[in-house]
Amino acid sequence: MKNTSFDAGPYARRRAHLAARLGNGVAIVPTAAERIRNRDAHYPYRFDSYFYYLTGFREPEAVLVLVGGSQPRSILFCREKNAEREIWDGYRHGPEGAREMFAFDEAYGYADLNNRLPDLLSDRASVHVHMGSDPDWDARVLGWINVVRNRARSGVVAPVEIRDVRNDLDTMRLVKDESEIALMRRAGKISAAAHCKAMQAARPGISEFEIEALLQYEFRRQGAQAPAYTPIVASGANACILHYVDNSNMLVDGDLLLIDAGCELDGYASDITRTFPVNGRFSGPQREIYQLVLAAQAAAIASVRPGARWNEPHEAATAVLAQGLIDLKLLQGSLGAVLEQETYKQFYMHRTGHWLGLDVHDAGEYKTEGQWRELRPGMVLTVEPGCYIRPAPGVPEIFAHIGVRIEDDALVTGQGCEILSAGVPKTVDEIETLIRDAHR
Repeated sequence: MKNTSFDAGPYARRRAHLAARLGNGVAIVPTAAERIRNRDAHYPYRFDSYFYYLTGFREPEAVLVLVGGSQPRSILFCREKNAEREIWDGYRHGPEGAREMFAFDEAYGYADLNNRLPDLLSDRASVHVHMGSDPDWDARVLGWINVVRNRARSGVVAPVEIRDVRNDLDTMRLVKDESEIALMRRAGKISAAAHCKAMQAARPGISEFEIEALLQYEFRRQGAQAPAYTPIVASGANACILHYVDNSNMLVDGDLLLIDAGCELDGYASDITRTFPVNGRFSGPQREIYQLVLAAQAAAIASVRPGARWNEPHEAATAVLAQGLIDLKLLQGSLGAVLEQETYKQFYMHRTGHWLGLDVHDAGEYKTEGQWRELRPGMVLTVEPGCYIRPAPGVPEIFAHIGVRIEDDALVTGQGCEILSAGVPKTVDEIETLIRDAHR
């Protein structure tokens, strides 16, 4: 069904910004292909993030072409209207409908791509694409360029440069505009509410997959289209497996449950992790490790501010974790030695965050010209320290199989940061109170 409330303005502004950077060049940005799951069943379709960022268009078989220069143009190639296929697959905008609704200068049928692209590339200095992701697509682009080269005797000049369009798009995507921030705030609220429901529902004797099902139900019930990634619902020793997604074990009295899950809303991801006791009460060792990770996260969040470098939150969290592991006799030596030798990586082996946006691990480099990137208002990143204690020589048995991660989504503001996922309890007292009240 046609979306009558769609606002094409943000997408048109992004296209205009990119077109202004092309000079006498052309950018070609395709959406993702449909993928077969098995036989004639497809995986749920998800558009390409770069394409969607510039168009807001969600249908498969679509390509955006941006023409730079003194008369920039945005051109969409998409599926034609087809009454019979719409009976089977649903509404199609068609070229004319898409041009009007999404504010393109021109729109044509997808089948016209091969005929029109050589003309659009003629007498252009450069073509901007993301080569290397799909060999078949790379071959098509090179084929269009070769068609133009074959016109040389008629005075037509082919592009002499192929540039990676992602260089400009990654920089653009790093700083979110108001429409993106509004979506990410809402995604954070939806995911936070789902985490609260999961905390209240968890108890000994139910399965990890029941909690996963509850999370996904809450995401959809509140309007999100899908989980942003496969949820991690890891109880007991499973919490020490960083990317555990089997979600098949039963919850056991006395264990912790680590949930890493977030929804995707209109393309934008949220990403939240909470760890809590299945029975509603932290044991002494669990509480010590949890409080340590919480303190590390607080130090990292305090480091998220404009002008700070990307690595500062990680370094703040790591220093707190390392000192705490020394105090708990899980590591030996001075803080300086533990940090320099990185012995803390036995218990904390990942970074403290990543960019967040249209992708869970969003676009954008972490270093530029050899320096960690400076944080700016409008950037969104996760803050997610953890501690994972597997049985090993020298590890006290009371700490074995304790895995804790606490993750929030932080929007860099003019003064510091705004936590988009703040709706989920995080302190020991808040968590125990929420679960205790649910179990009454």
